[in-house]
Amino acid sequence: MKGLELLSKNNRLYPYIYGIVTAVMFSSFLYLEHFGITIKPLNTFTALTSLALLLYAPKKAILTFGFLVGLLWFYWISFSFKYYGVGYIAPLVVVGFGFIYMAFFGILALTKEIYIRAILLFGLSFFEPLDFNWMQLELLFVESYIGIFKYQLALVLVALTLPNYINKPFRFAPLLLIVFALNYTSTKSEDAPLKIKLESTNIKQADKWEQENLKPTVKLIYAKISDAIQNGYDIVVFPESVFPLYMNKNPLLIEELLRASHKITIIAGSLEHIDFKSYNVTYVFNDGKYLVAKKMVLVPFGEYIPLPEFMRDFINDTFFGGASDFKTADAPTDYTIKGVTFRNAICYEATCSEIYDGDVKYVIAMSNNAWFEPSIEPTLQNLLLKFYARKNGVTIYHSANY
Repeated sequence: MKGLELLSKNNRLYPYIYGIVTAVMFSSFLYLEHFGITIKPLNTFTALTSLALLLYAPKKAILTFGFLVGLLWFYWISFSFKYYGVGYIAPLVVVGFGFIYMAFFGILALTKEIYIRAILLFGLSFFEPLDFNWMQLELLFVESYIGIFKYQLALVLVALTLPNYINKPFRFAPLLLIVFALNYTSTKSEDAPLKIKLESTNIKQADKWEQENLKPTVKLIYAKISDAIQNGYDIVVFPESVFPLYMNKNPLLIEELLRASHKITIIAGSLEHIDFKSYNVTYVFNDGKYLVAKKMVLVPFGEYIPLPEFMRDFINDTFFGGASDFKTADAPTDYTIKGVTFRNAICYEATCSEIYDGDVKYVIAMSNNAWFEPSIEPTLQNLLLKFYARKNGVTIYHSANY
């Protein structure tokens, strides 16, 4: 009886319970995937149900939902702050993201009209709070039977909205529209006609930049290059900043890698420092020459502060010690290896639409997820990569630390 009382609309806890249930269903696919569980029928059910619950939710439930989704999806962002020496603000960061997404979804609470909520929710799928685009509503469908394109999201929202405006006995007939939102196309990736070795590493972020770990790291990279050569690979790809140094300040290391590049193309992340500016870069060593691909899209609050200049400088100097000031390239970098062209992507930018502009067939991406270990961040990133690969018809080769 107590359980039924809690579910009664007259109970003051009802909207909060409603919001919690909706947030859990909305996030369940992400946590299941994190533990290696992919059940498409279940993911389809929870995606559709959570969106329906959100459209018809009491106002307080929407705010509760938004706050919890902010926590469930992005709690891990706070983990990186300890590496800047400001780990004490981590709880504030977690709560802050809760309030950001409470406000993000809270716009739905401004009206009780279901069709207006559906329009607003569809509009939110184009909006990126603080220039951070990892809240993609279509992600709910990546490992489901629903398609990931905007028109399919729109069809789902229309199908879930119309029953509110149709009388019995045809009230639920609009749900048949969901049939037209199903994914009927296969998503087989087309491999590049080259043998590519993707190297993973497990170097803790706390150890990565310690001077005594530099030589063991370089030796590990050399060993992996030698192994790839012996096994006949054309390309070996290493994670973001696998060389924890300014590569352009280490000519002897560049010389060694150039020598090895006559036998195999080496693609590795590092840093570059030019004219008092720092760049997060990819070095491509190929046939005795090298190319430097600078990152184009920076991580909000990690590599730049998405706030007005007076606030940006204060936060950067106070909390990041001036570290969050990387510079960017003006355009994506393409490079051709043995006649095959690849688009370069470094971590966050591999999940940004700008990287897929133009004629792109293959993307080589690299990440350092040790900033957020252990968390769901690599799982969320992987789902986003699947989303962009399918949406743009490209194949992504991804090498990651952690």
